[in-house]
Amino acid sequence: MRRLTCFAIFSSFLSIGVAIKCYQCSTSEDPKGKDLCGAYEYFDVSKNTPVDCLGEQAVALGTFCYKRLQQSPRGFIWDGRWRSVERRCAQISERGINWGCDWGYDLQGVYWEECYCAENGCNSATGLKVSTLLLYLSPLLVLLQLLK
Repeated sequence: MRRLTCFAIFSSFLSIGVAIKCYQCSTSEDPKGKDLCGAYEYFDVSKNTPVDCLGEQAVALGTFCYKRLQQSPRGFIWDGRWRSVERRCAQISERGINWGCDWGYDLQGVYWEECYCAENGCNSATGLKVSTLLLYLSPLLVLLQLLK
């Protein structure tokens, strides 16, 4: 029992050191005339700093990075449509997604896309960054499953 208690305490200290860092911004918080969150222009990582997802600066605590894009079917800005982007830390989505993207249209015809990923700064991209380790391990895991 004593060993189990020591192991549990030791494990809790290990998890503190592995917090993910994600970019945190929102189009709704951009200063007037600026696009710091990448709704219309390229997302500039030099103007944004990733935050520790278990730290005080995180708007939402989490173990994943999150990016949400919304775009109207018609509107009024630059290309005739409005866009909204939000980047932050997150927990698993309502639909159970913890890596990858999901998309759809709401009742007003607004397109939405939500992406979740689990590497530092992975919510900076316009698309989703693929983990190199996952890329190399996936064929091996499939092969192992086929050999069983």
